[in-house]
Amino acid sequence: MPRSRRVASPRSPRRLARDRHGRGMRSAVTGPHLEPLSTRMEEFDTTVAGTAAYLRGLWPELEGVVFEVTQAPDEAIHVDHIDRWKVAHDERRITFHRLPIVRFLRLQEGEERDEKLLIESCVFRAVAEFLDKDPWELAPGRYRHL
Repeated sequence: MPRSRRVASPRSPRRLARDRHGRGMRSAVTGPHLEPLSTRMEEFDTTVAGTAAYLRGLWPELEGVVFEVTQAPDEAIHVDHIDRWKVAHDERRITFHRLPIVRFLRLQEGEERDEKLLIESCVFRAVAEFLDKDPWELAPGRYRHL
């Protein structure tokens, strides 16, 4: 007895949203509604604070210096550069502008380590400007193994 043949019908949109066994698509292990453990703004703040704490341990001159993070400065764009931080010697304050630092990164997906390194380098350069030193002088002997 010959088998009956099924007529191929166009797939419905609902069918396209499922896998071949008829179950829904897999979700993340953590669940679809779990919020990230920390936001990018919190990661930025943590990186600045950690790098500042490291440099305070090396340089007693940084005692009492306030490190702060703002979203963007009032006037960041100049003819020859874009402000990523502001050093105020008289106020003993270093202000980092998050958006100019992060927005000018040209990162691919998943390169959080590179973003962290750029933020740390900005902190080093701002502190070097505050102390009137070269950024490589801030951690003497630290990079001798490279």
